[in-house]
Amino acid sequence: MDIRPILSSLLALALSVQSVLCATRGSFNLGSLLVYLATAAAWIYTFLYRPIGQFCAHGPGRALKYLFAAGLVLLAALVAFVCLAGYAMPPQGNERAILVLGAGLRGEEPSGMLARRLDAALEAWRQNPDALLVVSGGQGPDEVIPEGQAMQRYLLRKGVPEEKILVEDRSTSTQENFRFSMQLLEQAGISASEPVAFSTSDFHCWRAAQYARKEGFSEVRCIPASSPPTMVVPSTLREAFAVLYYAAFQR
Repeated sequence: MDIRPILSSLLALALSVQSVLCATRGSFNLGSLLVYLATAAAWIYTFLYRPIGQFCAHGPGRALKYLFAAGLVLLAALVAFVCLAGYAMPPQGNERAILVLGAGLRGEEPSGMLARRLDAALEAWRQNPDALLVVSGGQGPDEVIPEGQAMQRYLLRKGVPEEKILVEDRSTSTQENFRFSMQLLEQAGISASEPVAFSTSDFHCWRAAQYARKEGFSEVRCIPASSPPTMVVPSTLREAFAVLYYAAFQR
């Protein structure tokens, strides 16, 4: 019994569920596009596995099969790296500051992903209450207030003293998060050579750390926040390609 169509149909069904979740979120990006393409490819293979198998048995099709397999291996390696890298630089408890990187709003409240970053930072801060909390995020074109302001409100409701929070509300990218946050920290008497931690989504830790170092932070640690279940697959796939792009172009 040939189990290939069974396995591919199960994969196609799982990807279809993820595609629906991506569509209901209402956002379109590289991650969701990859999910849609993978879903289509899985269904095509399910119904056409015999002619596809015949094509891939010899000649150019055989070469394409090996090329495709090599691409899958590379993608799997990148996904594994993205999933694990965020846990390789944990905070030590002596950080002078904890930065929280913005991740979108819902109205005037942090998005689900941003709330997870804030909660992770808050947990780390409670173990190191001498640290300053820097909330970093500007106002996007579809946002009614700056992300930094919404994050400050969130932390205040959680009981963080106002004097412990620095608000950076101009940044529009991860690199600007660190650039403008460094200016606030220097004004507060904290230099770039002192240890700092930053909170971001687990899949984003490695690349964020590279941007932090490019902006002059010499000792950075990451507080990885878990991703909402509906966003794990598209976010991880998108970040895998972002890591590859960064490795190639350093930006």
